[in-house]
Amino acid sequence: MTFKTTDLCDEHGEQARVLQPIFQDLGGRSDFVGLALTVKCFEDNSRIKELSLQPGEGRVLVVDGGGSDRCALLGDIIAEDLVKNGWAGALIYGYVRDKAVLAELPLAIKALGASPRKSVKRNEGQVGDPVEFAGHQIRTGDRLYADADGVIILNAQ
Repeated sequence: MTFKTTDLCDEHGEQARVLQPIFQDLGGRSDFVGLALTVKCFEDNSRIKELSLQPGEGRVLVVDGGGSDRCALLGDIIAEDLVKNGWAGALIYGYVRDKAVLAELPLAIKALGASPRKSVKRNEGQVGDPVEFAGHQIRTGDRLYADADGVIILNAQ
């Protein structure tokens, strides 16, 4: 499916919810389209690791990490699992690590930036609950479109 977020915004007007432009492209691709699967976690990537091992079925992993820059929530191992298991991309309100490796993977990863410290594992986090960041609430099942111009939510009417 070929699309441009700019064209989708022109076509759908206010129905296209545009996330604030706070994300960096850190994967080998800048574009994805897919249904969101949300996870809320703070400085603990236990749920992200679990989800990365499940079939992605073209979905986008949407992570609300609270914007913390104290550690990374995704690195090369989890990103490689996302690729292997058919995820379309990852949108992370938080930080990643292994930036050079992520840039070589055929996966769109949008995050606030990179940080070398790994997260702790406390087996915490909620999957499937609505999350809110970058000016919008995102729910599991929302359709996300992303490219080099930004990220939008555009649900079928």
